[in-house]
Amino acid sequence: MTERKPPGIDFESWVDRQIRAAESRGDFAELPGAGKPLPRDVDASYDEHWWLKRKMAREGLSALPPTLALRKEAEDALAEAERAPSERGVREIVDRINAKIREMTLKPMPGPPLGLRPYDVDEVVRRWRERHDPS
Repeated sequence: MTERKPPGIDFESWVDRQIRAAESRGDFAELPGAGKPLPRDVDASYDEHWWLKRKMAREGLSALPPTLALRKEAEDALAEAERAPSERGVREIVDRINAKIREMTLKPMPGPPLGLRPYDVDEVVRRWRERHDPS
């Protein structure tokens, strides 16, 4: 529907005509979820931005302030370091997140305070060794 509404035609009848034409072309046939209600948590209260939140989740987007996003990333990095196959991998993961933490602490950011300090790489490696080399 890229054409503009011609002057002098009622908007509603023009839109209805566009919808009927699309239906007759089969543009609405076999759409995913056709004829089914929109999925919604019955117990949840109504949220007018449900569709936006669902799209952001589906696309892997985040609306967290940068400091909170980095806190989550730091938490994920520690979990990733625990699963790393080698000590070198642990060091690379921790060094990468430490660089981001240092950068964030040097410049003021919107949102709540970061509340993180760079991780002690040797301490993280020590804990990794305890889990992976129980001698």
